[in-house]
Amino acid sequence: MNLLRAIKPLLAALIFAAAPAHAALNVLACEPEWGALARELGGDRVSVYDATNAFQDPHRIQAKPSLLAKARNADLLVCTGAQLEIGWLPILLRQSGNPRIQPGQPGYFEASRFVRMLEVPASVDRSQGDVHPGGNPHIQTDPRNIAQAADGMAKQLAQVDPANGPYYQARYKEFAARWQAAMARWDKEAAPLRGTPIVVQHKGFPYLENWLGLKEVAALEPKPGVEPTATHLEEVLSLLQHQPAKMVIRAAYNDGRASDWLAQRTKMAVVVLPFTVGGSDKAKDLFGLFDDTVQKLLQAVK
Repeated sequence: MNLLRAIKPLLAALIFAAAPAHAALNVLACEPEWGALARELGGDRVSVYDATNAFQDPHRIQAKPSLLAKARNADLLVCTGAQLEIGWLPILLRQSGNPRIQPGQPGYFEASRFVRMLEVPASVDRSQGDVHPGGNPHIQTDPRNIAQAADGMAKQLAQVDPANGPYYQARYKEFAARWQAAMARWDKEAAPLRGTPIVVQHKGFPYLENWLGLKEVAALEPKPGVEPTATHLEEVLSLLQHQPAKMVIRAAYNDGRASDWLAQRTKMAVVVLPFTVGGSDKAKDLFGLFDDTVQKLLQAVK
């Protein structure tokens, strides 16, 4: 009996040591860039699942049962907002039955709330194509927007998980320091790109253009989200005879036929940008995303 009494405390100590010190916070990221940011800020205190990948059009996603299961268990939802996910996120939120991640709750995060939106239309109607009332939602192509969203996300992580608030803040400060240094390097490296005329396949790059000083001459889509037509492509080709461009840019998930058609007739370079984390072999995280983006653009102007 005395031996049993002596062993019990030891067994209890071993069980406690074997148990996880803290259950990871479940984060559901609508797009890979926000999942990558959550991993930077959350470290081992978060478990992150990306609802989409770089080779999917974020406008057009299905709320599949597997994704619903992730939403039901999420403690924090991190998305772009600005109605980028309007075609699928409301369904996911409604069917998940998870009160923690509903709009207005601490577990609901929209990165677009922390940045200055570009291309905000005076009015919107269906004839304009895929135009968003709050502005162009593709904010992740400017690293300055990532910096602003990081501050907001760190604070929201602490709000959802106050016990680890100091940990998230410390990771944010470390990330912010590395990010500021990287942005200074990217600005210096990208200086030759300023003023470069470009054609885009989809109007997904106004923030990239604003950051790097690129000049958009034309878009291959006649309207945002509308597939290029033969007539429109001929009009773009005619325009470029008077206003030449250096390259045609598309995202990794875009169909390349239109940009290839134009490149064959103009001898322009086609630049396939990762657009988000995972969009190329080198874009494995947020730093790699912008390293690769800048280098691909520089190669096209050589």
